[in-house]
Amino acid sequence: MPLLQIEDLHVSYQGRTGPVPAVRGISFALERERLGIVGESGSGKSTIGRAILGLLPPSASVTAAQMRLHDIDLLRADQRTLRRIRGKRISMVLQDPKYSLNPVMTVGRQIAESYRVHTRASATEAKRKALEMLEAVRIDNPERVYDLYPHEVSGGMGQRVMIAMMLIPEPELLIADEPTSALDVTVQAQLLVLINELIVRRGMGLILISHNLDLVASFCDRVVVMYAGRVMETCKASELDRARHPYTKGLLACRPLIDRARPELPQLARDPAWLDGPVAA
Repeated sequence: MPLLQIEDLHVSYQGRTGPVPAVRGISFALERERLGIVGESGSGKSTIGRAILGLLPPSASVTAAQMRLHDIDLLRADQRTLRRIRGKRISMVLQDPKYSLNPVMTVGRQIAESYRVHTRASATEAKRKALEMLEAVRIDNPERVYDLYPHEVSGGMGQRVMIAMMLIPEPELLIADEPTSALDVTVQAQLLVLINELIVRRGMGLILISHNLDLVASFCDRVVVMYAGRVMETCKASELDRARHPYTKGLLACRPLIDRARPELPQLARDPAWLDGPVAA
């Protein structure tokens, strides 16, 4: 049985003139692997992650033939069940830690609180686990960092803190939504190596949401390419450069090339028929 099974997921928001579709009939199964979801802004990538966790606003309408984590029906689970699942079985690392961390709590207390919520451990035990987790995400001098506030840490350290907070309950699935987009290239590489080590060591599944095709191709096992809320193509990450769908080919062609100069980058053509045509798998 897959770790996560999604079939025919639809998400829409109520607009002034009627429902506005954000996700249109998405289906995929996730094993304990690294799955990348790529596409332009507004293609529905983040909406899928939030729908899995039941974090969409009340204005969103969510339907699916199936959305299951092992034996749990995520679509029909009540709020009490979802609260137990969030963090403990599924965690989500958001794009910018500045908007995810509590500004009036030290980062160490926030990590410890994440552990205590799901384990009911003592404060002493939670602090010990939090310090271990800070060390696991390669933060130097974790005792000092434990007592810092979010505004006192750098962007890269803030993301490491977020990763520590999401992984300390030892979830089965990690959803990482643009976890490195605000960081420089060297810090990006370090964080991805760190995430990969933790995922492999714990035997977890990963959904990596990103705009960066090269990053996803080098880091993930499979790639789902989205356009306007629909899957255009699913392929092995190692075969992304041999994509068949014209949208995926267009995204690849728009990348700047380091080894040769071009007078201008090609524009990405879009065809409304893609929303109704067959998906390349």
